[in-house]
Amino acid sequence: MYTRHDEVQEIGSRAGKVDAIYYNHVQTALKRLRDNQQADTQIRLAIPELKHLDLILQKDAWIIVDRVLNDFPIAAWTHFQTDHRDSLHEPILCEIHLFHYAASMILKRTLEAMEVLLGEALKEQLSEQKSGVLPFRKG
Repeated sequence: MYTRHDEVQEIGSRAGKVDAIYYNHVQTALKRLRDNQQADTQIRLAIPELKHLDLILQKDAWIIVDRVLNDFPIAAWTHFQTDHRDSLHEPILCEIHLFHYAASMILKRTLEAMEVLLGEALKEQLSEQKSGVLPFRKG
């Protein structure tokens, strides 16, 4: 598991929120795409158009890292407040940690790219599984 975002000095942090669709999609992907049913699963995605940045998705943190700089953290969403969550459509409060002076400029682009990449991965994974639905008989 990646933990450098907890070890490196940040240049700033702030309260934030992520749209429910992003949070729900990540949690679904972590459950469906996990390897060997490990509890400490993480997903690593290369962010298109941000050539050397990757996004590491864990249950309790989403971290943008620079793979050229030995996975130095650039930004992270952490401390998702999901206790007593009553609805699946409301934004999730969290903390946003910034480790690079320009990190805030790529947050939205990263989330949008994540949504597309996770959608493709889940679609591919689902197409490999057999459907449990039986076809209707004709006539």
